[in-house]
Amino acid sequence: MNVHFIAIGGAAMHNLALALHQKGMHVTGSDDVIFEPSKSRLDARGLLPNKMGWFPEKITSSIDAIILGMHAKADNPELIKAQQLGLNIYSYPEFIYEQSKNKTRVVIGGSHGKTTITAMILHVLNYHDKAVDYMVGAQLEGFDVMVQLTDDNDFIVLEGDEYLSSPIDLRPKFHHYKPNIALLSGIAWDHINVFPNFENYKKQFSIFTDSIIEGGSISYNIEDQNVKAIVEASENPIRKFPYETPQHTIDNGTTYLETPEGPMPLEIFGQHNLNNLAGAKWICQHMGIDESDFYEAITTFTGADKRLEKIAEHQSSVIFKDFAHAPSKVKATTTAVKHQYPQRRLLACLELHTYSSLNENFLSEYANSLASADEAVVFYSPTALKIKQLNPISSEQIANAFQHKNLTIYTDPIEFQEFLKTQNYSNTSLLLMSSGNYGGLNFDTLQNLMI
Repeated sequence: MNVHFIAIGGAAMHNLALALHQKGMHVTGSDDVIFEPSKSRLDARGLLPNKMGWFPEKITSSIDAIILGMHAKADNPELIKAQQLGLNIYSYPEFIYEQSKNKTRVVIGGSHGKTTITAMILHVLNYHDKAVDYMVGAQLEGFDVMVQLTDDNDFIVLEGDEYLSSPIDLRPKFHHYKPNIALLSGIAWDHINVFPNFENYKKQFSIFTDSIIEGGSISYNIEDQNVKAIVEASENPIRKFPYETPQHTIDNGTTYLETPEGPMPLEIFGQHNLNNLAGAKWICQHMGIDESDFYEAITTFTGADKRLEKIAEHQSSVIFKDFAHAPSKVKATTTAVKHQYPQRRLLACLELHTYSSLNENFLSEYANSLASADEAVVFYSPTALKIKQLNPISSEQIANAFQHKNLTIYTDPIEFQEFLKTQNYSNTSLLLMSSGNYGGLNFDTLQNLMI
């Protein structure tokens, strides 16, 4: 099978390209720019385009499938040529579905937690040598790739993203998957550029719930009132399994999960992660892993990449970085670190980097999201606002939105980095939250702050 990727360099797209290459398909692709690590990973498999740009002459009738990435535009010259030739054009999730129509599809959805829950499930299955196909949005320890597709495995585990499928397919990705087994972790308004109000955003999760195959199942976080209302109102003839945060204790910086066999120490922490764990346990049980085997495996789970990742730790100080950027994620992560180290000063830093977070109409959603921090810092780049063609925002707008009594705001990356260097980190937890890098912060050097 000959497959051509338009915008092959994306995080998801290049992983799918690698998976199809591994499966034995002939894979080609184009892009106008490719960054690391995509560039090196494609190059290592001989899949890196020889030249950056779009080349309609690459598109011929010999191509069996075109996979169109979100980075491309609707007027992309390669896409137009493919349309003129009448080729089969798929979005990323459409092609995943085509490759998994004969498998049991397990789909993890939700505004937050879906990457971690998917990672937990895959970790447990891998621990017990249960081979499955998968697609997950973060690099996982013990896994070489983020996408695996085979002809042999019975199950496929998919992280169900609610963002758009492609420039010509404006449906959320997770509407394509038609799960047999599903999970909803939580709903909190995000992607304001696509879903202009919360009601429209919630509707996408109702559609997802109703897309579950008749007779299938959904495990859902009963502690999230939006999830509870949507799932319990659905008339889709499916089985419904509610879950909630399990009992646990914290002792000297370690979280212990209460199990039938006694307290069990975990590598992860935070109420949101314990809630994620409860959901992952349900899904693993649906896939044939019993409770005791789940507990044995989950004790060794250290987290998904960039999710509460410990950068450095000394006797009385610790530094974490986290991918959190949406208000619900920021609040959950900040609260988790404070509860884990309640006697320490918590310095929580957040970069406003996404379209939603930099939108003046969305800022109020961040009210009290940093409340658990003793000191808080918000960093944003005016240049990012210009690139995203958004109205300027002021320090006063940010201060009024976050409502934190001890908040500092930076727009200059050098000034922010100097602030970090001059802090006293004795008896301190430093939390850095961003989907970016604070204008060029080298996270690898942060451990030097504590020396």
